[in-house]
Amino acid sequence: MKGIYLINDRIRLNGLSKEDSIKLQEQTILPYIQMHKIEVVKLNPYQIYDFYTIPHALLHDLKKQRIYLDCFIQYSPLVMEDFINSYPARWFILKSFFKEVITIEEKDLPVKHIV
Repeated sequence: MKGIYLINDRIRLNGLSKEDSIKLQEQTILPYIQMHKIEVVKLNPYQIYDFYTIPHALLHDLKKQRIYLDCFIQYSPLVMEDFINSYPARWFILKSFFKEVITIEEKDLPVKHIV
């Protein structure tokens, strides 16, 4: 299975700082990726991280590569909420490049402690 994951680096989850929110997203998504043996695809060779932080950049790269993947992984619906509400047509196009959108919520996993 091949996929891409997005980490929102501008949101504060559960009252955490932005830095801790990023860690929470990573600490939740990465074990899921490993457990389900998902191969993370890096579309842009100049991309610093293995994940995306900007939905517009992800959409641009998907259109440029004309690639369709198995899954798009996000921590929770809150992560993409602003993008979905502001750009519903772009969200529709973005998610059309994936067979499924996987949302991982903290309530489904054991409690994580950020160090």
